[in-house]
Formats: sequence, structure tokens, C-alpha cells
Amino acid sequence: MTHQRSDNVLIERTDGIVTVTINRPEKKNAITVPMFAELTSVFNQIAHSSTDRVVILTGAGGNFCSGADLWAEKTERLHILARMRQLGEAAIALQRMPQPVIAKINGVCVGAGMSLALGCDLMLAAQSSRFSMIFAKRALSLDMGASWLLPRQIGMHRAKELALFGDIISATDAHEMGLLNRVVADDRLDSTVDEWARRLLSGPPVAMAQSKFLLNDSLTMSLTQAIDNEGAAQSVNSSTADSAEALAAFTERRSASYHGF
Repeated sequence: MTHQRSDNVLIERTDGIVTVTINRPEKKNAITVPMFAELTSVFNQIAHSSTDRVVILTGAGGNFCSGADLWAEKTERLHILARMRQLGEAAIALQRMPQPVIAKINGVCVGAGMSLALGCDLMLAAQSSRFSMIFAKRALSLDMGASWLLPRQIGMHRAKELALFGDIISATDAHEMGLLNRVVADDRLDSTVDEWARRLLSGPPVAMAQSKFLLNDSLTMSLTQAIDNEGAAQSVNSSTADSAEALAAFTERRSASYHGF
């Protein structure tokens, strides 16, 4: 196990699983502009790592993230477009990571924090966690890709319900809307996320990355384009040692051991 620490973002690596923790618990992990820049750097670093196979994104101190720190923004001498560019770069870097990313959610997950969670591939939440697209209650509109992600995940009318009212909803309601993969008892969140991460760790990295990108792009292209992209992806997969290992393991009736090449 290795640890990489900064004041506001913690990185812990254990056997191919890297946990990125937003670390500002005294502010319920509200994110400042410099923190968004740091998250972008961390996501890009992980994306280019050959040893980081699975990513867990979470928050310290019992909360996921309470969104962007609006008070800090008033002291940051940046034009609003420059600030939004920093937020957008973090959202894009998260999407571009080839590794599967699990959002491990407890406590509050609101505003830009909820946008970050939506950008992950899988969302697991503790029963007591709470969610809100709170922007309207701050006289703001959606950001960090939420306007693109939310309707694709739960449909346009429910997306508008969350965006226009800005209500706080329970984990149960979020799950029923289709926002979450699973809701678990608070004391089972750690073990459930660990189990999912280790299952992903045992999978074929190249093939999973190809499927992730195919799915991310699927709603912005035609069926013909999607089928063409699937063919290109399978060509990549078929050229890997992992593909040969999968066939050998199937033939020999054993579990496959994948290495990402």
C-alpha cells in the first residue's frame, strides 16, 4: 500500500486499486478552484498509469462532496469563464480515464459533487447519504457536465425535476430514479465497494476500457457508427495477450489472469 498526500486530495494505492479522496472535511469537502485543478492532474496521472487498474472516488470525514466552494470563489481572482474551464477540465479528465471508476458516496453529495459522482462509471451509496442538484437554490445552473450526464442517466423529465427544484433527495429515492447502482447499509459501504473494486481488478483492463468508451459515446452517434466502433474495439481486444489468456483459461477450465496488454 502506498500513500500520496496533498492538503486537499489524498491518493492511496493498494494492489492496483487507487482511492482518490477529496479531503476537506471541515467544509464537507467543498471544492475550490485549485482543488479542481489538482483533481484534473490526478485523473490524468491515473489515466496514463499502467499499474492503476481500478479507481475509487470518495470524500473524507463522512461526506462525499458538498459542491464547489462558493465563498472561496469570491476570493479567487479568476474570471467566471476561467473558473468554469477548471471545473470542466476535471469533468473531462474523469470521463477520459480508461479505468473503471466507482463513486463511493456517503453523507452529502450535492451540486458539483453530485456532478462528479455522475461522471463515475458506477455509483454506490450509503443508506444515509443525500443528493441534490442544488444549483437552482443558489441562482445557478447545472455545471461539470451534469446537463449532459443527468438526462442520459434518468431521462429528461426527471433530470428537469432535480435541476429546477434543487430538492435534497434520499439515497432510496436516488436509487429508484436510476441514479445509483446500489444503496447499502452505512456499515456495509466499505466492504461492498471493496468487493466491487476487486471484481473489476480481476477483469481484462483493455476490454473493459473499450466497453466503457463505447458506452460513453453511444448516445451521441448512430447505430451504424456504434457498430463500426465496436468492430474497431474488438480488433484492439483481439490483438492483446489478455484475449489469448481468456481463451486459454476457458479451454483449460480455470480462472483467467489478466495483465492489461
